[in-house]
Amino acid sequence: MADTSHPELLTSVLSRYATLTIPEDRPLVTLTFAQSLDAKIAGQHGKQLILSGKESMIVTHWMRTMHDAIMIGIGTALNDDPQLNVRHLPPLPDGERHHLPRPVVIDGQLRLSPTCKLLANYQNGRGRRPWVICATSDSAEWRERREILEESGATVIEVAAEEGGRLSIDTILHALRHRGIRTLMVEGGARIISSFMAESPSNRSVVDSLIITVAPTFVGTEGVGYGVHLRGMPPHFEHVRTDVVGRDVILSFVSRD
Repeated sequence: MADTSHPELLTSVLSRYATLTIPEDRPLVTLTFAQSLDAKIAGQHGKQLILSGKESMIVTHWMRTMHDAIMIGIGTALNDDPQLNVRHLPPLPDGERHHLPRPVVIDGQLRLSPTCKLLANYQNGRGRRPWVICATSDSAEWRERREILEESGATVIEVAAEEGGRLSIDTILHALRHRGIRTLMVEGGARIISSFMAESPSNRSVVDSLIITVAPTFVGTEGVGYGVHLRGMPPHFEHVRTDVVGRDVILSFVSRD
């Protein structure tokens, strides 16, 4: 009989969320991504790469079941067309179903396709209704895009943009917490990795746990990496464990800010 319990490497890191006080202004955040040995997360021009092996991919899907919501940026949504639901896991006994996280897409200009897999899964009962977070606008073109996405099943959430049209991670997290999200899994994306690591209101990191899967391969100089452009003090993390999962290595860190 297949093991239907969460992997110990996840419970040892994430079970502390049950004892932490949830901030009033944001959820508890787990940032996770897969990278190559040369710190690349995508191919040339952002082309999707399957870096995680089968075993570590299963760990990622278990991780999804442990969070209220799962977030990506619009770049990942357009390049990868991900499903963000829970697959690859053994069925639960007695007809129970694995918890499905709420998909959340940061999409400032409402570029998400109404035919994407996130919306198709919701329409077919294989995923939850996606939330799309965008900048407020009064243009007719924007209203039309919003109507199309809402007719396809999305919930569109407007937030005020900063100068230059940038959406603040702090503002986005506040909007999610206001809507009842207590724990958030963020799957990077170069831009979203940089944004979450750079955001540091009051010089405190908004990332509570950092889980990185390292695949034993090189992508090369044309691959896409990630960088952190700090706007405050650098976040401080403590390494808590290293696990070999199949061919991959999973590194786990927790915030010490």
